[in-house]
Amino acid sequence: MASRLNPYISFTDNARQAMEFYQSVLGGNLTLNTFGEYGMAGTPQENNIMHGLLETDSGFALMAADTPPGMEHNPGSNIAISLSGDDGDELRGYWEKLSSEGTVSVPLEKQMWGDEFGMCVDQFGIGWMINIAGEQGGQGGEG
Repeated sequence: MASRLNPYISFTDNARQAMEFYQSVLGGNLTLNTFGEYGMAGTPQENNIMHGLLETDSGFALMAADTPPGMEHNPGSNIAISLSGDDGDELRGYWEKLSSEGTVSVPLEKQMWGDEFGMCVDQFGIGWMINIAGEQGGQGGEG
């Protein structure tokens, strides 16, 4: 397997809900392992997510977990997840779902560099950036 870089998000106790939501937005296969499966059966955390992995047909990989007991959860605003490409319909669909119950900070619209771009924070407090590459010529203009 090749090396890869992907976001890993820490939640308090709603990693399952968040990852299921992201799967409904992005599609793909979701694998969730609980703390109960790995030695914490019978504890209040047994159904919390120790490790979650969403792998999509588009090649996206997103990992997440609930913060384990004894570790501090430090939510931050210094991370965002970027989705970019040239499939406008696909990316607009992700935008609609991610922003629908969140907060839009930059509306998804054409920017000065020629691409459509938007930023939002989803219902779980995670920042998202969507960039749809502008037409590079060859497809014809509006008519």
